[in-house]
Amino acid sequence: MIWDKIATQLMGQEWVHPALYVVATPIGNLADLSLRTWHVLSRCEVIAAEDTRDSQALLKQWDIESTVIAVHRHNEAKGAEQIIAYLEANQSVALITDAGSPAISDPGARVVAAVAQAGYRVVPIPGPSAVITALMASGATSDASPEFLFAGFVPNKSAQRLKWLSQWLHASHAVVMFESPHRIKTTVQAFTTVFGAARQVTLAKELTKRFETIKTLTSADLLTWLEQDAHNQRGEFVLILHPAPLEALPQHASEQNIALVDALLEVLSVKDVATVLNKAQIMRRRDAYKLALSRSSST
Repeated sequence: MIWDKIATQLMGQEWVHPALYVVATPIGNLADLSLRTWHVLSRCEVIAAEDTRDSQALLKQWDIESTVIAVHRHNEAKGAEQIIAYLEANQSVALITDAGSPAISDPGARVVAAVAQAGYRVVPIPGPSAVITALMASGATSDASPEFLFAGFVPNKSAQRLKWLSQWLHASHAVVMFESPHRIKTTVQAFTTVFGAARQVTLAKELTKRFETIKTLTSADLLTWLEQDAHNQRGEFVLILHPAPLEALPQHASEQNIALVDALLEVLSVKDVATVLNKAQIMRRRDAYKLALSRSSST
């Protein structure tokens, strides 16, 4: 019965042909491959992979036998031309990366832009994301304050790293970063330097895999945890800098604005008050949110 439902669902999928399908693949656990992803990878005549050797394990696991070509950061321009040639020959192409979503902190953006400019349809197939997976377990965002910034990989050089991190010293939103095992300890040390020992940080490594680890600690405690065991420094890391603690009220939080916020809080949520004040160009959203939250907490 369930297989009949699956077959019916897949047969009912829209199939754009020829097209470039930008396909998210599992970030560790191969069971995270969706039915739609399997359907697309199976139907595309060609799969453009960042690393053909890594991708073969996934394709073999799910009996996908499409032609595989290599398209990575070192041949992306030529790869785009090759993909367009396949499209011109009425063949659909799936673009995949080693793990996760192509064109997001991974090669693929130049291919997508070139294909779209050539007049062909680009179809995104969503799936696993290390960024979203880590955020889900961090508690760094909420429905009242959903903002976050994905910053990509932390810079390699020490001076650049400190300057790069310092721009988020007073960030009122979560900041998500990637880091390698070779620099994870150095980067967390930089966190304590820039943000102080008490700033909340979530570390997530080996997401969806057997030894998945997620820790939310102060930057100082996180550094101690990394130093306790060499195994703690192994894996691919996602770091989430939690929003800065609420500071003193903004200087422009005048008595008039405070009175307005108090009145709005009688009928609106903190989030909605911030939205109203921002749209009315009375205050920036983050400043309005801080003011509304402090007034809500004091009543």
